[in-house]
Amino acid sequence: MPRSATSTPVGTAARPPEPSGRPQSSLDRFFRISERGSTLAREARGGLATFFAMAYIIVLNPIILGAGEDKFGQQLDNTQLVTATALMAGLTTLLMGVIGNVPIALAAGLGINAVVSLQLAPQMSWPDAMGMVVLAGLVLMILVASGLRQRVMDAIPNGLRRSIAIGIGLFITLIGLVDSGFVTRNPDAAGTTVPLGLGQGGQLQGWPVLIFVLGLALMFVLVVRKTRGAILIGIVALTVVAVVVNALAEVPDAAWGLAVPELPDSVVSSPDFGLIGDVSLFGGFSEVGVLTGCLFVFTVLLSGFFDAMGTIIGVGEESRLTDENGQLPGMGRILMVDGAAVAGGGFGSCSANTCFVESTAGVGEGARTGLANLVTGGLFLLALVFTPLATVVPSQAATPALVVVGFLIMASNVREIDWADPTVGIPAFLTMVSMPFTYSITNGIGIGVLAFILLRAATGRFRDVPWLLNVVGACFLVYFLLDPIEQLLGVT
Repeated sequence: MPRSATSTPVGTAARPPEPSGRPQSSLDRFFRISERGSTLAREARGGLATFFAMAYIIVLNPIILGAGEDKFGQQLDNTQLVTATALMAGLTTLLMGVIGNVPIALAAGLGINAVVSLQLAPQMSWPDAMGMVVLAGLVLMILVASGLRQRVMDAIPNGLRRSIAIGIGLFITLIGLVDSGFVTRNPDAAGTTVPLGLGQGGQLQGWPVLIFVLGLALMFVLVVRKTRGAILIGIVALTVVAVVVNALAEVPDAAWGLAVPELPDSVVSSPDFGLIGDVSLFGGFSEVGVLTGCLFVFTVLLSGFFDAMGTIIGVGEESRLTDENGQLPGMGRILMVDGAAVAGGGFGSCSANTCFVESTAGVGEGARTGLANLVTGGLFLLALVFTPLATVVPSQAATPALVVVGFLIMASNVREIDWADPTVGIPAFLTMVSMPFTYSITNGIGIGVLAFILLRAATGRFRDVPWLLNVVGACFLVYFLLDPIEQLLGVT
């Protein structure tokens, strides 16, 4: 069911298309900017907002991958990882912009990089582990070329599609709250059943959290007042405030997280491309065996498949580019680029690249085309040289955007779900809550799909479930039961 213009919540930046006349340039025609009701200014603002919201990956991905050791005790070089992360994020984001023409940026996927670092690498060499990521990407591309991947997306019922978008909204809200320090993990020693709490010890402490609260208030005020560039204005303003506060108050670096808001001694750094292409496509199978190797590839494949699918659905719904069937224009091209990004991330030794939910920050600024990706991707490539400058924006200045966009996504989708039908409402509910509570888009989709199949079967409507959705459900059963399956098969 398509959304009408009246369904958009007050203050949302996801405005309905505005007719702007005949395209005036080849750039406009190529990216269909006017046709989608956007402007060059909106695309530029959206591209900037997305970059600022996900620039943390330049620092975080090297930390996650660099912490692991391969079978031979080797660790990846941090400088080389920073270069690989920024390079592949820039190239794959540009590729999605030009070929897919959607404002969906890509970078090394969180979760998949942990699998590579903690599960694959300890049992083989780093080139072997990255080779398995490349294989997963190639399989994804084959699935797209066969049309199977798009048919899987088509088989998802509309109610689940909406719940996936809402779940992503809740998920990125939780990411924003946690990364800012507004919500923190309670230590296990506390002996409490409450895993998260407010600030430190139930209280908001320190300047960084105050920066986040001020940023959240500022962005919501600007959004309600329908200020153009609300999210980007908030990020830039709070970054300036954070730099000043950090200089005057001498805040400990650890309080800010990954990015400390201080002017660097040097704004340039030297990229090191040593990891690019350092892969062994089939070497891992000789280390762990064919069966274990296939299970590793399957794990990376499934995570990449459904994480990206959920993000594409969520961003498509929020940008209002989907048709009445929930389809994005050029879906085949979008999925093919995503598969190529997984393989490209492995080739660059920075783990699988995938679609980032932080792209919704750019959509919230009005981005509707791949032109925004040219801005985001270009900034990632500039970060190869200007990495110190790119990491000045602290999490507390960028994460309020995720909370704001989380609200906008939820408000515009929750009313479209048929809550009167429990076989739709219950799976939708489980999908929505599972994403933030398990910190995984893939888990949320899997739980929702399995619940939908079960409840339709329990009410005598199993024949209404598309056969391909049953196949997806079977794959998710294997995914969730992977540990006992490995034990049964004697796989370590």
